[in-house]
Amino acid sequence: MSTTQAAAAEGFRAVYGAAPEGLWAAPGRVNLIGEHTDYNDGFVLPLALPHTTVAAASARPDGMLRLHSGGADGGIVELRTDDLRPAPGAGWAAYPAGIVWALREAGLPVGGADVHYESTVPTGAGLSSSAALEVVTALALNDLYGLGLDRPRLARLAQRAENAFVGVPVGIMDQTAAACCTEGHALFLDARDLTRRQVPFDLAAEGLQLLVVDTCVQHELGDGAYAQRRAGCESGARALGVRALRDVPYAHLPEALARLEGEPGTGTGTVPAVRDLVRHIVTENHRVEEVIARLDAGEIRAIGPLLTAGHASLRDDFAISCAELDLAVDTALAAGALGARMTGGGFGGSALVLAERTAAEHIGTAVTKAFAAAGHIAPRIFPAVPSAGARRLA
Repeated sequence: MSTTQAAAAEGFRAVYGAAPEGLWAAPGRVNLIGEHTDYNDGFVLPLALPHTTVAAASARPDGMLRLHSGGADGGIVELRTDDLRPAPGAGWAAYPAGIVWALREAGLPVGGADVHYESTVPTGAGLSSSAALEVVTALALNDLYGLGLDRPRLARLAQRAENAFVGVPVGIMDQTAAACCTEGHALFLDARDLTRRQVPFDLAAEGLQLLVVDTCVQHELGDGAYAQRRAGCESGARALGVRALRDVPYAHLPEALARLEGEPGTGTGTVPAVRDLVRHIVTENHRVEEVIARLDAGEIRAIGPLLTAGHASLRDDFAISCAELDLAVDTALAAGALGARMTGGGFGGSALVLAERTAAEHIGTAVTKAFAAAGHIAPRIFPAVPSAGARRLA
């Protein structure tokens, strides 16, 4: 039993005075390529991290939901399942409460539960700590109440919980990655029809390493900037007469951008013009397809320039990078990285760096020194090892 599993089991006993009925885990994720494409019906390529949120849980027959986290201040959050209503901005407990609400809204026979959480997924780092919390709760309730739901359905319900209950308009990628990734693979997901393919991603065999650089700049999707960009993308799709930006062919992008010349902006001076948002989404979908082609051909090193191009697009067209992310990417590339890009929703969080294994330590040191010289908080740097998705532990 891992340290996190043991902490979850012991924490449950300490809080609720009995042993849990079971232990479940769901991972954080990094997205190799395909940023902000999922809510545009596009393509994404995430992989699960070894960092997990573990839930120790037992069913309750009285309709009471009690939630406790070893990583959150405060005591037990107590809610009645019959009283659950969408609660934007209600804090961490809204995510698991939203799962109960979404399951019950779907007509599934879910009652109360006692749950204690322990997590090694960094919060605010753009590594989908919220999706890990949602999916592990959904999996635990699925088992405790014998719902018989498969992983893709659990992911869709978790997305609904975050969209409708928590009030964050995320796409389907994060929850699907947490629920469906497999060890040693990246997950190629078509966000329109939800078809999935596990793509082998054995970095160690190629003498490579993928580093996560957590800038320690808090990443927050609920502040409106994410929703503004999503609205801008939807505006672009309407102006182009397509269902979603996924339907704009890469080869026809110049004509599409010409049609959007003079299209009104998205409402604030800090949000890019619609045509810039469209340019990112269309080129990013193309980059996902190019990365898949190179991985299928066994040319892992060749994806490096595509990762770097993705960062430039997120920085310049989508305008969601920040000084720390740009510094991490630029310093890593100058120190010999094969490619680097920000990952996640933006406005902070983490960067990814693809490097030769022999150069990884040097690159990490260079990034840490650059942050110190710039007066930034020291980054947290660790390898991204493609890991398993959600699972029952005990």
